Amino acid sequence: MNKRWTIGKIKEFVESNSESKLLTTEYHGFSQKLLFKCACGNNFEKAFKKFKDNNQRKCDVCQPPKASR
Repeated sequence: MNKRWTIGKIKEFVESNSESKLLTTEYHGFSQKLLFKCACGNNFEKAFKKFKDNNQRKCDVCQPPKASR
C-alpha cells in the first residue's frame, strides 16, 4: 500500500513516535530532508524515510551515526 504523506500526517507521526519536533512546514517528497528539533534542543535534518523506517529519530549527538561496514 502506498501511503501519501502530507506535512500534517508527518507531524502527527513525529509527535506520537519520538521526542523530537518537526520544524519544517512544507513537504515535497520522500527525498527531501526535513528539519527536526531533538529533545536535547539540537536541530537536525533527516529524510522522513530514514526517520520513519530506520528509527533515526534523534540528533547525531543523542544517537550517533552507525559506523560504516
